[in-house]
Formats: sequence, structure tokens, C-alpha cells
Amino acid sequence: MKRLISFELRKLLERPTAWVGLLLVLLFSQGIAFSGYHNQYAVDPMTGSEGSGGASVAIDKTVAARYEGILTDEKVRLMVEELVPKSRPGGINAIYIYQNATQSAAARHFYDIEGNWNGKTVSDVFGEERIKIGYTGGWMATSSNLIQVFMVLSFVVMLAVSPVFSGEYGGVDNIILTARYGRSKCAAAKLTASLLLAAGAFLLVAGTSLLAAFLYYGKEGLDCSILFTSMDSAERFIPFNLTVGEMLCYQMLLGFTGILSAAGFALLFSSVCRNQLAAFAVCAGLYVLPILLPVPETSFLFRVVALLPLYHIQFVSLMAVEQMESGLLYAVWAVPAAAAFVLVGSVGSYRVFTKHQVF
Repeated sequence: MKRLISFELRKLLERPTAWVGLLLVLLFSQGIAFSGYHNQYAVDPMTGSEGSGGASVAIDKTVAARYEGILTDEKVRLMVEELVPKSRPGGINAIYIYQNATQSAAARHFYDIEGNWNGKTVSDVFGEERIKIGYTGGWMATSSNLIQVFMVLSFVVMLAVSPVFSGEYGGVDNIILTARYGRSKCAAAKLTASLLLAAGAFLLVAGTSLLAAFLYYGKEGLDCSILFTSMDSAERFIPFNLTVGEMLCYQMLLGFTGILSAAGFALLFSSVCRNQLAAFAVCAGLYVLPILLPVPETSFLFRVVALLPLYHIQFVSLMAVEQMESGLLYAVWAVPAAAAFVLVGSVGSYRVFTKHQVF
């Protein structure tokens, strides 16, 4: 059985759609990380220093270091006094003026339109939560980049897995299904190889992306709260007091379940369709369909829709649903949901392929 799995895995990896697609995803992940790092810009209003790229990261870390630790009303007072924008061109709302990540986070919660204190205390904004602050800009940018990277990877995995069964319908299926183990071990090997490809691709892409982020930004900020992050952070819509490290762990888990679910989708339609491009087109179309459904996030139905694979990748909405009594987020239900998608895709494709009539 191991030899069959190895053989099927080599067949998948030898197809250009697999190895070229995976190479392009790796290049995209590193390119977006490099671009994000070098396009950053920050100003320290206390020293007047400014810069982009590595200099920007250093400035952001320097500013954050002045206030790092547990957020207090005194730190809020200092941030409003020391980081308020010096000018508002065209009378722009001071909350939306970006100088550095710490100033943007403070403005989001404690500035009024003119850049003055809005009168709110830490407890007014965060209740009884203990908010640890520090440099979070690099890892929050990495999280946003990973959403795009995992989305591209999910389509590459679907494209690579689509020929697993559909590619055999040109006549090879007659040979496979009339062989001694064609309807059992061979079909099972195809399923196993496909899921191994999906899992391996995810681990490779996620691992290289996190390594690049560590080299660019270091480990600072992983223990800080996501509730005190800059205005341009999409993850600010997650309303729970998680650390950046905890958020990334959830994102890795949901990225993994999303990629495996995409492989399950592709396996099912690969067995149903007689053409691999048709299999990919149907699979990809159904994969993105949930985001087009007019289901508001406040609706109870969204709890079901949010467990579909696309929302595993675009993890913010799923993680914003609720926090359970155990302390875990509703998002952990993505694990059994993904198991169901993989099981249905595997069993369904196995039955369709092995039961179809050969001539």
C-alpha cells in the first residue's frame, strides 16, 4: 500500500499544475511578505525620525517600547499627549491619520476627531480585560498576508487534485478497475496521496511564511492583545482578548482545515466529472459561493455558513462569531466540519469511481 501511495503522490507532483502551482504560491507568499515589510512607513513624533522598511519596523518598536506592558489610563494619557498628529491636512479626522502602529491603535480607541482624548478610560473601552500592549504591527501584517496566501493555495490544491480521478476516465480507468486491487487499494491510494499533498503543501507554505515573518519582525508582540492594534488591521474585528500568538494559532488551524476541505471538495468532483478542468471549475465555483450569499453575520444561519471552507481561510468572520464557556472560540467547530468535508469527499469519490461502469 505504501508503494501505491508513493506512486500516486509522484503522479500528482509530476503534473505541472501541482509543482508549478506550488512554486508560484511559495513565490507569492515570499513576495507579499517582502513587499509588506519594505512598504511600511512610520514616524516617531517625539524624535522626528521617520523611515520605511526596516527603519519603519525599528521606529514602530521604539515607540511601542515606551508604553509596553498592561494598558493603563496613565499610558493612554501619555499616548494622547505624545503621539497626537501635529497637523490635520484638510481637516481630516485625526483617528485616520497614521504615524505609527501604536499611535494608530490609541487613536482608534481614545482619540476624538481633532486628536484630543475622547474622555474614555481603559475600563470604558475594554471592561475588565487586562490588555497587554507592545509592538504588534509586523505579525498583524503577516496574518493579513496569510489570508491571501492561503486563499491562493486552496485554489492550487483544488487544481492539483482535480485530475486524480477525472484524469483516468480516458481509458486508464478500465485498466485500474479491472486489476486485482484497482477497486480497493488503488482508489484508496489516490485519496491518501491527495490529502497528503494538500497537508504537505500547507505545511510548506505556512512554515516558510512564518519563518520569513520571524526574520523580518522577530518574536516581539506575540504575547500582546489583538484588541489594541492599528486601524488598518482586519483582525481588529475579532472582539475577544486573544494574544497575537493565540490568534495566529487559530489562523494556522483554520488554514489547515480550509486546505484539507478544499481537497475534499476537489476529490468529490474529480470522480463525478469526466474532465479535470470541469471538475476544477465546478469545485472552485462552489468553494467561493458562500461569500456571495446574502447572509448577514448577525444571522443565526451565518453560524452554519461560516463553517464552510472559504471562511476557514478568511478566518476573521468565523473567529468573531462567539466565545464558548470553555474559553475556546466557536471557530474550533471548523475541525469537525473539515473532517466531515474530507470524509464526504473521500467516501463519495471512492464510491463513484469504483462503482462506475467500465467497458
